[in-house]
Amino acid sequence: MPDAQTHDHASDKARDARPVLAVDLDGTLIRSDMLHETFWAAIAADPRALQESIAALGRGGKAGLKGYLAARDEVDVTTLPYDEEVLDRIRAWRAEGGRTALVTATDARLAGAIAAHLGVFDEVHGTTPDRNLKGTAKAAFLAERFGAQGYVYIGDSSADLPVWAGAVEAISTGAAGLVRRRLDAGTVPAEHLRTDAARHRPRAVLRALRPHQWLKNLLVLIPLIASQSFGISDLTGVLAAFVALSLVASGGYVLNDLLDLGDDRAHPRKRNRPFASGALSAGIGTLTVPVLILAGFAIAWLQSVPLLGSVALYLVATTAYSVKLKRHTMVDICMLAFLFTLRIIAGGLAIGVTLSVWLLAFSMFIFFALAAVKRLAELTDIEAAARTTSRRGYRPEDRGVISQMAVTSGYIAVLVYALYINEPVVQANFSSPWLLWGVCPFLIFWISRLVLVASRGEMYDDPMVWSLTNRTSQKALGLSLVLVAGAVLI
Repeated sequence: MPDAQTHDHASDKARDARPVLAVDLDGTLIRSDMLHETFWAAIAADPRALQESIAALGRGGKAGLKGYLAARDEVDVTTLPYDEEVLDRIRAWRAEGGRTALVTATDARLAGAIAAHLGVFDEVHGTTPDRNLKGTAKAAFLAERFGAQGYVYIGDSSADLPVWAGAVEAISTGAAGLVRRRLDAGTVPAEHLRTDAARHRPRAVLRALRPHQWLKNLLVLIPLIASQSFGISDLTGVLAAFVALSLVASGGYVLNDLLDLGDDRAHPRKRNRPFASGALSAGIGTLTVPVLILAGFAIAWLQSVPLLGSVALYLVATTAYSVKLKRHTMVDICMLAFLFTLRIIAGGLAIGVTLSVWLLAFSMFIFFALAAVKRLAELTDIEAAARTTSRRGYRPEDRGVISQMAVTSGYIAVLVYALYINEPVVQANFSSPWLLWGVCPFLIFWISRLVLVASRGEMYDDPMVWSLTNRTSQKALGLSLVLVAGAVLI
């Protein structure tokens, strides 16, 4: 019987004879990319990191930028969206006696932290200040390190084609159809994982845009209804305001998701969002934000300069909210109320009408109430989870005060609405203004029920979204709309 030393030597020899399994990181081991992950994590932690990132890019190019962002150490590698199918392939390779290597264009320090967390790699190689380990540079490194056709490579993009060309076997994961076809046309045997990833991407993009939130932009119709201006130019203006705000709002939602990646991945429901889950990479989000915003600006500018100004102000306010203000107690609630009111202002600017002070006051109070209800629902969840504080500085013991704010502000909004409909201009603009009084009891019921449901921990969405999906709330709001329509038409 051979002794243990002979057996170990034979195992090592067999292990050395087998090709190394070299694995890419971005888009392969993780369903995202670390350059954009670290960039947005840095901005979320400190907005000044944007200026410092630009400076790092100027000093050291892409490798310098990667090094600067990796040194900030803002990303929690334990919550990244790892591809379980790739991990299973790596574990199986090691179980069969093969060696594995993480070879990535990501900064070497960050790659090392990821490898240490996973514990499935024998070697780790990443970008250093003098070498960006990507494409042909990676192919040359692997050939030098493991020899010609001394490795099997798992990658995902066209940048990996020269790397696959030098491998003994090629494995793609989530690659685009064109990349898979080019790989199949080569001389290296190829295998493809997650071939349906591209087919699911449009649905994920639509989810990231949150089109259901566009319903909030229907507030641009309020000036149209209040002024009874239904000409073609007015309808066109309101439509332009709606589309422009929706595009910019979606850009803001994507931006918010990118800034909140770390927090969302630790949240029981938000971790399923497209960017947090890895259904979409942070790189796609980085490209999507400017496209949406510029498209929204273009539509607003074609309608009128004042509308463009209001849409630009909306973007500035939402960005300030996402980056900084939402973390400040009470400031976040006031900002949400302002953003809702700004939609009404945009509707007025789109059709060139002067808005009543009473209408704007009603808007501020009612939307302050809704924002307070949103925080109340979050605090109820926090209390149920036995946590001590929220990301915005609220504590579970604040529930009583926030509840009082929501109820008080909501009831004041009803009072302001009553004063508004008693104005002579309203009486003159509506055919049957007395029907508008019937909205008051429905508003009181709706606000009271929102606060009650939120305090019970039964509100799992934004109050506006919840109101549009809950049957009882739908009835109350529907009857209110019927009364307003009757005041206009009867």
